[in-house]
Amino acid sequence: MSAARPTYAELFLAALRLGCTSFGGPVAHLGYFHREYVEKRRWLDEEQYADLVALCQFLPGPASSQVGFGLGYLKRGLTGGLLAWLGFTGPSAILMIGFAYGVTSLGQLGHVGWLRGLKVAAVAVVAQAVVAMWRSLCPDLRRSLVALVTAALLLLVPAAWSQVAVIVLGGLVGYFLLRETGPVRRGLDSGGPALPLSSGLPWLAVFFVLLIALPVLTRFVHFDWLQVADKFYRVGALVFGGGHVVLPLLEREVVAPGWLTHDQFLAGYGAAQAVPGPLFTFAAYLGAVMRVGPGGWLGGSWALLCVFLPALVIVLGALPYWQKLRSVPGARAALSGANAAVVGALLAALIDPVAITGLETGWHAALAGGAFVVLLLTKTPAWLVVAASALLGQWFF
Repeated sequence: MSAARPTYAELFLAALRLGCTSFGGPVAHLGYFHREYVEKRRWLDEEQYADLVALCQFLPGPASSQVGFGLGYLKRGLTGGLLAWLGFTGPSAILMIGFAYGVTSLGQLGHVGWLRGLKVAAVAVVAQAVVAMWRSLCPDLRRSLVALVTAALLLLVPAAWSQVAVIVLGGLVGYFLLRETGPVRRGLDSGGPALPLSSGLPWLAVFFVLLIALPVLTRFVHFDWLQVADKFYRVGALVFGGGHVVLPLLEREVVAPGWLTHDQFLAGYGAAQAVPGPLFTFAAYLGAVMRVGPGGWLGGSWALLCVFLPALVIVLGALPYWQKLRSVPGARAALSGANAAVVGALLAALIDPVAITGLETGWHAALAGGAFVVLLLTKTPAWLVVAASALLGQWFF
């Protein structure tokens, strides 16, 4: 790595500054990170930063948060990684939990016009994310077919286990049928601490053991904290593509079983668009307002930890293997197939529940279509489109 080795305080304060000022979603966050960590502080060079970003884009979870955590880990070990993650995540998590207390005091929200506007905006934002991911992860017919079949399967079998099954199936299809897809990236040939391959094994084991064991445990142990951990960990472990992807998947997990109302969910969704930092902190809001779990700041903190845990653990597990893994055609092809399946999962979530619950009238559909066109064809930030939809909803709905 670069010769520059920050102190724990420098790592935390730099990440905290980014957590307070980074608006615009994961792609914009990576731009902020580049300016702060590469150009200004020179903690990484261009090649090292590109290599770390490439790894985090391959893995499930919020890529920008993983890049910051990975940088802290490579510079100052696990403590450094956690401090970098806490600095970047903390500001938006605190804001979202504070908003949760305000929403809880409002009572019934269904009659509020701005909330209907948020429902419409959700359709447009998620649709734009589907298009962007489709272009990036399904550029050919075979991967497009994987995505379409995945969406159809999830709509036909909307069970919790089906999400895991289709991702695994997509990986298998990719391994056998997509061997030539995916560019080969150049690895780091200079710098970097020597991370023995064996150091990643325990973390990979933790990632997969929790993913498999938590759903099993919840069938036999009826404990609210465990139920929350299962849902949020599973969503965090299976999300590729950043925060906009996690929103509809979380809706399916917490609204359908009645843990909170759809209106409460949409109110938090709107707030999540307006705060800096990672959109995954939306989980903190959900944990604070849900009827299941401890609720309040404690519930918000627990949900936040559970949704981020798989993303951080898999970075620790994958870093030692990254250079070798990405040069293996079979591994790249399996990841390509799994990514295509994730696009299909997001498409299914766009249809049900996002569009079905958000488009109640023709006027709703027209506003959603307009917002989608603005997001797709202009550089208007998502939070501004969401705010405009909320205002239009208040005036006309």
